[in-house]
Amino acid sequence: MNRHDEHDELQAALSRCGATWSAPQAHGLIAAGLAVAGDEAAPRIAAAVLEGTDPANALRGECAAVLARVFDETRDALRQRQSGFDLLLPDDEASNDRRAGGLAAWCEGFLHGLVAGAGAEHAELREQLAGEPLADIIADMLQITRAASDADADDEDEEEAYAELVEYLRVAVQIVYEELADLRPAPAP
Repeated sequence: MNRHDEHDELQAALSRCGATWSAPQAHGLIAAGLAVAGDEAAPRIAAAVLEGTDPANALRGECAAVLARVFDETRDALRQRQSGFDLLLPDDEASNDRRAGGLAAWCEGFLHGLVAGAGAEHAELREQLAGEPLADIIADMLQITRAASDADADDEDEEEAYAELVEYLRVAVQIVYEELADLRPAPAP
């Protein structure tokens, strides 16, 4: 399954079960959770994304299964060190506004995951996030959360800028993952 199909599948599952998170937000949260806590982040992520949904609803279980699969695929891609990690974003055929919104939502989810992982008991993580290069990456992501399509921009220029942002984020997430490796619990065999 390609990443755009996976985006659509997760978005549909989230919508059906009544979750308020979008697929890009949830994937950003997953990537940050993996960077901060590794496999131990899975239950916390599922609880956050499915918060407010009816536990008795069968569609919630379907959504949880899709989230678990996306979590596993994202974990495997991050462990491969840049070779397979991609952001879960709307299709390239989507409108520029929808794609810019997806990029902003992805960064929101990622930043939320970093902040949630840096609780009071995690002084070492907070210190690492405040240092270089992570502080610059976080500042850049904060800027991207304000991303919007420029109605006056040339489509080709806008497409190039979007592609550059996606590539920057793909590499930045891998850097965050690598920089936080010593703080994460060792992966399960």
